[in-house]
Amino acid sequence: MAIYESEHTKFMREWMEKHPQEAVEQKEGRALWWDKPQDLETQRRNRDSRVPVKAYYYDSNNH
Repeated sequence: MAIYESEHTKFMREWMEKHPQEAVEQKEGRALWWDKPQDLETQRRNRDSRVPVKAYYYDSNNH
């Protein structure tokens, strides 16, 4: 049984094979935007300061 692979996945796999230096840039980009150190105190303050949202925000009968 053949496993499906989309055209985009094939393209990206082949492109990464031809341009291995892009893996380093990809990791740097991820670190820039996503991989951030976690601060437990900040997470606690954010969790504690949440305000409950009404079930349907735009319902004019619930304001």
